[in-house]
Amino acid sequence: MEAEGSYVQDDPHVKLMMAGSTLRKVKSRSWKKQRHFRLLEDGLTIWYKSRWAGKGHSTFSVMDVEAVREGHQSEVMLSIAEEFPAELCFTLVFHGRQGNLDLVADSPEEAQAWIQGVRKLIHKAQTMDEQERQDQWVRDWFQKADKNKDGKMNFKEVKKLLKMMNVEMNEDNALHLFTMADKCESGSLEIEQFVHFYQMLTQRDEVWKVFQDYSGDGERLTLEELETFLRLEQGEGDQSSQHAQQLIQRYEPSESAVKESSMSLEGFQMYLCSQEGSIFNPALLELHQDMNQPLSHYFISSSHNTYLLEDQLRGLSSLEAYIQALKRGCRCVEVDCWDGSDGEPIVYHGHTLTSKILFRDIISTLKEYAFKVSDFPVIVSLENHCGVEQQTVMARHLRHILGEMLLTAPLDGQIPLMLPSPQELRGKILLKAKKLGGLETHLDETLTDEVSDEDEMANGDAESPSAEDLPAETTNKKSKLSRELSDLVVYCKSVHFHGFEHARSQAKCYEMSSFSESKAKKLAKDAGSEFVRCNARQLCRTYPSGLRTDSSNYNPQDMWNVGCQIVALNFQTAGLEMDLNDGRFRQNGCCGYVLKPDFMRDADSRFSPDRPEDRPGYKPARLSIQVISAQQLPKVNQKEGSIVDPLVRVEIYGVPQDQTREETSHINNNGFNPVWNETLNFVVHSPELALVRFVVEDHDKTSRNDFIGQFTLPFTCIQLGYRHIHLLSKDGTAIPPSSVFVNVSVSELT
Repeated sequence: MEAEGSYVQDDPHVKLMMAGSTLRKVKSRSWKKQRHFRLLEDGLTIWYKSRWAGKGHSTFSVMDVEAVREGHQSEVMLSIAEEFPAELCFTLVFHGRQGNLDLVADSPEEAQAWIQGVRKLIHKAQTMDEQERQDQWVRDWFQKADKNKDGKMNFKEVKKLLKMMNVEMNEDNALHLFTMADKCESGSLEIEQFVHFYQMLTQRDEVWKVFQDYSGDGERLTLEELETFLRLEQGEGDQSSQHAQQLIQRYEPSESAVKESSMSLEGFQMYLCSQEGSIFNPALLELHQDMNQPLSHYFISSSHNTYLLEDQLRGLSSLEAYIQALKRGCRCVEVDCWDGSDGEPIVYHGHTLTSKILFRDIISTLKEYAFKVSDFPVIVSLENHCGVEQQTVMARHLRHILGEMLLTAPLDGQIPLMLPSPQELRGKILLKAKKLGGLETHLDETLTDEVSDEDEMANGDAESPSAEDLPAETTNKKSKLSRELSDLVVYCKSVHFHGFEHARSQAKCYEMSSFSESKAKKLAKDAGSEFVRCNARQLCRTYPSGLRTDSSNYNPQDMWNVGCQIVALNFQTAGLEMDLNDGRFRQNGCCGYVLKPDFMRDADSRFSPDRPEDRPGYKPARLSIQVISAQQLPKVNQKEGSIVDPLVRVEIYGVPQDQTREETSHINNNGFNPVWNETLNFVVHSPELALVRFVVEDHDKTSRNDFIGQFTLPFTCIQLGYRHIHLLSKDGTAIPPSSVFVNVSVSELT
């Protein structure tokens, strides 16, 4: 581990960061304040404070930073571009929903030192292996607790630190371990000794027991013993022998064990805590699905009111909101356009106090960020409130800014009988909006350029409540459509829904309807299997009710159950619904497209979510999850001395019969290494559609339990056997080293 320190300290950029710099922190054109920033000795924590604030300071970890942008690369930086030249400016972008940090240095050299230095540290943090990460975590705690900075900790300080780390343990036990680690009997531990103390503290009996079950001598697993474990426990059939050899090469720290092709307890625990030992099958994290089927055969990650960072009444409209959604793999964004006062269309949540952004700036942002995390097509869902002139301005911006990226004609000049595939549309941006006539008519000039708005109203499709409240005579007017804008709509023509019968006999594959959540739920309840069949051929979009002014979300699973592809959610709002969306789209390379189960891609499908047992090939499964233990859960309540009382709940989301939850009992005062050994059993009728969500909460007798962490994944991506679940925060970001250790088995229900 020493290499970590020396690598960092020797780099000239990092040296400058450690010495510290005064940088301007910028929040807006009028808010620009000087702050002193420096990198702490651990090479991971950045500390800053204002020069006049007495003791107050802030810190963040390099682990929280996703990227560094140079120059005027954020809205805030663009607003001060005339005041500060680009070479002094940089922006730190964080994981999850945390806002950017915009900074201005005094010289280009200083800016470069911070830009390059932070990038190197991010790279270092990303390439650490499990053991280094764990050691680093322990070192960070040591630095926090070593109040007098003498690099030593006596027993009293260690006891206090254990409390901070969420560990409640009996004093004799702690003292015994302390004495064993204090090799020089000095009554205090230096950092290396503390790391050793911590390793003894975290020796996991439950992993040791599994190891003992398969190890003949109790010291090592031979290659054959490891193979047997992989075959019998981890559900690995024929490839177990080859895999056993790879695991020893990858995770065994002892060179002599590697030479003998055997694995020690340390290596075994490293494997179980690694990505390969995780509950999510790593092969399915990669792009692995067939991407050559029609668009209507995929679930598509989709955002609602993409321009908002907060709620719908007063929130900030922001280009950053588009960048964040696209970063999360979103492939359908919404743009709500209104006439601007100077001939330039603007985007905001109409008739509310949300701030406004220029349409052309959003399109420029799309051009830059659309294909950073996925090559597959992005659909721009246009809610158009503009007059003809500004619609034409929008059409020109789309053409000029996006150029070749914008799809403006059918792929092979043919009228399609089915939609093209994500593969064929790679790197393309598609416009979803109303269109004059169809692809067939090749616009005969006599066509009127009017489209009735009442259709949309009737669909429960007016997204702002204000539009629904207008008197009938104003709603029923015809709105004119710009020919230029209409011509840019190819495979996503917005139409009014005239019922499933009409859709089956009359509708074109490139026509699509949008439904509010309540309308979609009603259709799903009244005609589930017809909805499934319709969605095999045409796209459909669902969106949250206009009454959700707090930008809350509906459960997307209800919509996926009937095959709706574009289930639009408020990406800016963390919580269960976004956990499900993240869980659904974590597979297949996070590319924003997930192939629907085969029984939802068939236009003659007999599948109905209310009666899964009626479909041919119905195969229900029995899922059994033994919740063994949890490790190093974060503290929920920062009050001195408070320690969590954790419980684990497993929730299933799927067809109505599958919606269920079971939980363990809670364990008092142990967030460090609670052990449950409780088994939760489930029957899953449509495993192909189901999501499994693991939630850890802090039990509270008197009020609602506090959320500690969660992880959601598709049933089909679960690895069997002894697995770790690496927990995520409410925001969907990793919170290492917090995990839950489980043993999973799945069998056919007979």
